[in-house]
Amino acid sequence: MQYYPKSLKICTRYLVNFLIFFSIYSCAGDDSLRPESSSESTSYKTSESITVQRDSFKPSPADSMTLNASGEDVNDNQLPSSGPSIASAYKGDYIIGPEDLIEISVYQVEELNRTARVSSSGFIKLPLVGTIKVSGLTAVEVENEISNKLQQYLQEPVVSVFIKEYRSQSITVLGAVKSPQVYVVTRQKFLVDLISLAGGLTNDAGDICYVRRGNETIIVNINDLLVGGDMNLNVPVFSGDIIHVPSGGVIFVDGSVNAPGSFTMQGTITLTQAIAMAKGFRYEAIRDEIKVYRDSGKVTRDIIDVDYDAILDKKSPDILLKNKDVLIVPKSGVKGFWNGFVQSLTGAFRFGSNVSVGAGF
Repeated sequence: MQYYPKSLKICTRYLVNFLIFFSIYSCAGDDSLRPESSSESTSYKTSESITVQRDSFKPSPADSMTLNASGEDVNDNQLPSSGPSIASAYKGDYIIGPEDLIEISVYQVEELNRTARVSSSGFIKLPLVGTIKVSGLTAVEVENEISNKLQQYLQEPVVSVFIKEYRSQSITVLGAVKSPQVYVVTRQKFLVDLISLAGGLTNDAGDICYVRRGNETIIVNINDLLVGGDMNLNVPVFSGDIIHVPSGGVIFVDGSVNAPGSFTMQGTITLTQAIAMAKGFRYEAIRDEIKVYRDSGKVTRDIIDVDYDAILDKKSPDILLKNKDVLIVPKSGVKGFWNGFVQSLTGAFRFGSNVSVGAGF
């Protein structure tokens, strides 16, 4: 009674081994999918899985958002279902592509362990599993795919997939960076990496960065990322992404201020901050009749009346200025007359003092 099950077990084992060796022999004859003996630099190799926690690189809702092609906000539960690439891209998982070299290990089945380079069409060929498409999948998704196909031969197979070599990826960096151009990288990169490769931000860079990925746009508050140190905003970037850092806006301050002129907006600027940038008011300034001329897209600009003293007394809110706003501080004729009169008296007094001193000698 004990001999029959033991014989059946031995026969089953021989049958599985035969299928494994037959599949290995079959794969060895396929030159297009045969692993290449890489002579490239091994500096990109890693012994750790590329899998990253789902929320590791998820931008906070307050500082970043995702827009679709029509400009509508796409939240985390509304990611496209057309494939894993876009959804995984937001979570930081590397997307396998053509020419990547991946290492596949099956626990306690050494005959199935191998290294395979993804073909130009995105496929690999494995013993027992056959040909599977891995392009567009993450390492975890490939593990699940292989494990599911091996379940008819092995009981609860444990599969591990590692990225040994990354394909070359072209990522474009434009806008207010010191070296805007197309950068070719050969491993997983993040937003800060590409900004650093581009030489950093210029002095007129704004505080918003756009990452364009297909029909999606990721908006990141660059000031919170680089200055505030919020690494949740350090989103991963992929081949074909376009990173655009627009220049900051410009405001104009004129009238009765000590240093009128144009000023670059670094982040958000309020009216009181703009007055401080213009070195404050002159003596004859009318502080409660300040006017802000705002471009509304029409022929004439919108006019906003502002009382500076009411803002200081917290009776009115300090308004936020927008790009191309023109701030005019009017001048009081009476104050200007008395200021000129006092200055003339001061000059005459000094002149008279000099004369009297000179006469003494």
